[in-house]
Amino acid sequence: MDFAAARKVMVDSQIRVNDVTDRALQAALLAVPRERFLPQERAWSAYAEIEPEIAGERRLMMARDLSKLLMALDARQGETALALAAPYAAAVLAELGLEVTAQESDAAVFEVVGEVLAEAGVSTVVGPLAAPTGGEHDVIICEGAIPGRPDAWLKALKVGGRLAVVERAGPVGKAVLYVRGEQGVSRRELFNAAPPMLAELSPEPIFAL
Repeated sequence: MDFAAARKVMVDSQIRVNDVTDRALQAALLAVPRERFLPQERAWSAYAEIEPEIAGERRLMMARDLSKLLMALDARQGETALALAAPYAAAVLAELGLEVTAQESDAAVFEVVGEVLAEAGVSTVVGPLAAPTGGEHDVIICEGAIPGRPDAWLKALKVGGRLAVVERAGPVGKAVLYVRGEQGVSRRELFNAAPPMLAELSPEPIFAL
């Protein structure tokens, strides 16, 4: 399979046509080998409009949705970024010139993507997603869906920092952008999306007798 050609088709047919107009972001998506974020036997599925499995429950977000999240972040060269359950997004942000840490709760994910992240200059950390690593970050992104406002993640933002994530309580969720200001946090809904939920962040079911 010609992955470079497939990558160009992805950018032309899934990214540009969905109002992702940032040329630097388009170039980064063309440069990062999305197929290397999947086991070799599933590499062919990297450019389809699906959410292919990396390892365990972790999946790649659809390129269309992720590119829109990344554009909303307005990431800038030299900023620090934390990618939570988002290894491919981590590499794209590194290609844009950010200092990036990728955090995963399942070490098996890094067995698949560790080599390509190292080549991209991305630091990796294994730890619970509910406890973001490091100090305060300029940018935080997640490729999975979460059930609601992620207060622990918002506390890990610098003033002026941005967080892009999908909040999902039913079949379809909302991609949202949070911005931390001096006086609090703003929230803006962006578009509908339905990536898989991050099971470890889902609330425990409550049974009533």
